[in-house]
Amino acid sequence: MTLNRRQFLASASAFSMLPMPLWAATSTAHLRAEPVTQQILPDGGPATNMLGFNGSMPGPTLRLQRGKRVNIEVENGLNEGTSVHWHGIRLANPMDGVPELTQEIILPDGTKNYSFTPPDAGTFWYHSHYISQEQVARGMMGVLIVEDDTPPDVDHDITVLISDWLMQDDGSLSKAFSDMHSMAHGGYMGNFARAFLSQTQVKLGDRVRFRLINGATNRIFPVAVDGISGKIVALDGMALSVPRDVTDLVLAPAQRVDVIADITGPVSFDMVSRQGAFNLADLAVEGTNTVRQAAQIAPLAPHWPPHPNDPTQHLTLKMQGGAMSGRHGGDNIWAFNDTSDLPQTPFGTFQRGETIKITMVNDTAFAHGIHLHGHHFYEVADDGSLGDLRDTTLVNAGESQDIICVFDNPGRWLLHCHMLSHAIGGMRTWVNVI
Repeated sequence: MTLNRRQFLASASAFSMLPMPLWAATSTAHLRAEPVTQQILPDGGPATNMLGFNGSMPGPTLRLQRGKRVNIEVENGLNEGTSVHWHGIRLANPMDGVPELTQEIILPDGTKNYSFTPPDAGTFWYHSHYISQEQVARGMMGVLIVEDDTPPDVDHDITVLISDWLMQDDGSLSKAFSDMHSMAHGGYMGNFARAFLSQTQVKLGDRVRFRLINGATNRIFPVAVDGISGKIVALDGMALSVPRDVTDLVLAPAQRVDVIADITGPVSFDMVSRQGAFNLADLAVEGTNTVRQAAQIAPLAPHWPPHPNDPTQHLTLKMQGGAMSGRHGGDNIWAFNDTSDLPQTPFGTFQRGETIKITMVNDTAFAHGIHLHGHHFYEVADDGSLGDLRDTTLVNAGESQDIICVFDNPGRWLLHCHMLSHAIGGMRTWVNVI
């Protein structure tokens, strides 16, 4: 089955509603990983057997309070192991959800209690981190929001979780999750895509906070949003000091963008491509907000990650491998610095609080979204100044990106490509903060 405009549009029209939040502002929750059924194909088509949490795919939205400890018990109702990673949260290392580095696999019928205190308000998400190129592709993901101490003045707070799936005509998922050809190229790509919205209707003139999340395993989503006038206010959960215009929205896998906007007409979320705009979801407009007064969109409350000092180390992370690229010294499809998969020794060892500069060099024919666990980092702008705070940076083919990070969170932290086909193909390493 190949992707075409009709199929993409049809797939986006059905069942675009996220499940209700699991809880709000409480300290405990329970997630059960289990098989679920979801309607991915257009209305009238067969349903799809997938994986999810608490009977739904995506899993329930988790809403936490900043600075308040939460305990989340994860029960494994699958017939295989699993784990859960709380993406973007600067938490204690044993709670990060990474087998081989931070925890044992949660075996079938087993449970694990994740307990952490989120230090930052913002838009995050959770997903499987065990055979994740398959379990995430099959649906093991959900939205995680850490509430602002003082929420912005909006009428609605709407999450927009985007993903794609490689579907068969009978409604089943293709099982080529680790197909060697896909892994050596752009990865396991879907032929259907859509956005799950937490709300499907607003009024003309409403002010809305949209939280866009790319939950796809490999696809980069250029997104256009029509029917709004607003500003980007946060990236990867981190508030921008100066909101910027809503243009050129590009989300690598795992990246997030927060937008605050006024509704000017029917809202559509479209993927931009050479073949045209592919609709991901629509937001109906019914009625008019006669109370809302026009006002400038203010920045969100700033975050306070450690401010970097002069870097004490400058390391280079060279991405290698894949199709149409030269040889490398690793023993898998992809490599970092001539090493594939998790090495015995870390890419870097840092003292707690040490400021490090890393130059990420993409010496391959494909883009890579590089994600650092347990920290946020600054992308360095072309003029050498500190740019955006992110936890995942997109490095296009043949390009490089400098980042500066204060490694203030002790433990063994994964550093990997969040194109999950590339990660399982070898593009994984780790750092040690002591």
